[in-house]
Amino acid sequence: QVQLVESGGGLVQAGGSLRLSCAASGGTFSNYVMGWFRQAPGKEREFVAAFRWSGGSTNYADSVKGRFTISRDNAKNTMYLQMNSLKPEDTAVYYCAARILITSSYNYWGQGTQVTVSS
Repeated sequence: QVQLVESGGGLVQAGGSLRLSCAASGGTFSNYVMGWFRQAPGKEREFVAAFRWSGGSTNYADSVKGRFTISRDNAKNTMYLQMNSLKPEDTAVYYCAARILITSSYNYWGQGTQVTVSS
């Protein structure tokens, strides 16, 4: 079955950058939608970015447009979230997730990686 493992989180000053990685295993992902979500303390989980693995539209939350970029490396079965111009409000646990195209819910999730942005 599908397994997702995030890495790359850490502590960074406002204005800095981090790149998160999500290593995917357990299958081929050409028929999957891959996404990033985050959850800050005391808040609900929120959508960050998503794309279809095989190509097509890429969607970003308004709060991260122009600053975050989602990408993939097919050979490594890895997707990335490049985060630039980080703000303190970006502080959260970031999760990668996956769903098959014909479903509406993300049913595969990673364990999360902490991103902390200091002012």
